[in-house]
Amino acid sequence: MSEQRQRGEWLTGPVLVVGAGLLGTSVGLACRRSGLEVLLSDLAVEHVRTASGMGAGRALAEGDVPQLVVVAVPPDHLGAAVAAALEAHPEAVVTDVGSVKTGPWRAVADSPSCDRYVGGHPMAGSERSGPLAASASLFDGRPWAITPHRDSRPVAVEVVEDLVRLCGGVPVWLTPEEHDRAVARTSHVPHLLSVLAASRLAEGPENHLALSGQGVRDVTRVAAGDPRLYSQIVGANSAAVLDLLTEVRAQLDSVIAAVGAGDRAGLEDLLATGVAGTRVIPAKHGGPARPMRSVWVSVPDHPGELARLLADAVDSEVNVEDIRIDHDPGRPVGLVELVVEDSRAEHLLGSLESRGWETHR
Repeated sequence: MSEQRQRGEWLTGPVLVVGAGLLGTSVGLACRRSGLEVLLSDLAVEHVRTASGMGAGRALAEGDVPQLVVVAVPPDHLGAAVAAALEAHPEAVVTDVGSVKTGPWRAVADSPSCDRYVGGHPMAGSERSGPLAASASLFDGRPWAITPHRDSRPVAVEVVEDLVRLCGGVPVWLTPEEHDRAVARTSHVPHLLSVLAASRLAEGPENHLALSGQGVRDVTRVAAGDPRLYSQIVGANSAAVLDLLTEVRAQLDSVIAAVGAGDRAGLEDLLATGVAGTRVIPAKHGGPARPMRSVWVSVPDHPGELARLLADAVDSEVNVEDIRIDHDPGRPVGLVELVVEDSRAEHLLGSLESRGWETHR
C-alpha cells in the first residue's frame, strides 16, 4: 500500500458523526487530529455542545454535505439510524461503529441506497461513557472490523478503510455474518460467563468474600459493564450467541458429571481445553501467542515503590508485557504480578532479588 493511500487518498471530508457519545466523539477527535472537517449530530444537544467544546467538530448545519456519515448510536437504534443517514445524505458513504453487523445490514438490504453502506466495528471502548470519556487516541493500534456486504460499492469500502487508518485503527476484513460469530466467541459469550460467575458472589456470605483474590477479579472484571447496553448488544446478536451458549451448556454438563463422579482424568481433560484456549489468543501486537510467565513481587504500599520496581525491571532489560496488582488486606504491601516472556522470567527474578526485592516463584 502506498504512502499516499495510507494518508487518506479517498476520504477528504467532511465527516458527519451521528451520536456524540464515547465512540462518536472519539471518532470526531481522531478525524480532527488528521485535519478533516467534522460535523456532529445527536438527539442530546448537550452532547454536541460538549463534544464541540472538546474540539471534536461543530454542530451539523443546514446545507452541510458530508462525504462520510459515521453512525454511533446505541444498538437498539442502529439499523434505523443507518437507514435514516442513507436517506438524508444521498451522496454520502455511510458506516457505523456498532458491535453487531448483520442487524444494520438487514435493515437496509432492500434499499436502493444500500450500496453506499459499509459496516464497521472498532474493538475499543472504556468502562466510562459519554463525550467526556472520549479520546483521539482511543482507536490507536486497535483492531477495527470492516464488514462490506455483497452490494457495497468499492469506493465506499475505500472511504471506510481510510477512516479506520486515519483514526489509528488496524483494519480487519470480515463479512457481517463472520463478524457476528467472531464477537459472540471473543466478547459476548465471555461477558455472559463473567456475569454468571459474578452473580454467585452477590449471594455469598461476607466471610466467603473475604477470600477474594486476583483470580476472581480477573474473571469478573467485565461483568461490571452497563446491563442496559449489554442486553442490547447480546440481544442484537442472539443467533450467534445462542449457538455458543448451547456448546457451553454441553461442556458444563460434562463438568458436572466429572465432578460428581470424581472423574479426575475427565476433569483434567476438560481443564486442558481451557489451557489450549488461552494459548491461541493472539499476542498483544498480533501474530501467534508467545509463552508467558508471571513474576510475583511484594511491593510496600508507599509512594514511589511501584515506580522503583518498574525502573528496576527496565534496568534488568526485560520487557514487561502486562502488570497486575493484588493487595494483601492484612499487611501494608501489594503483590505485583509482572508478566514477561517465559525465556526472560528467571533473569528478571535474579535481577530483582539482587536489588533487594522479595519475589515469589
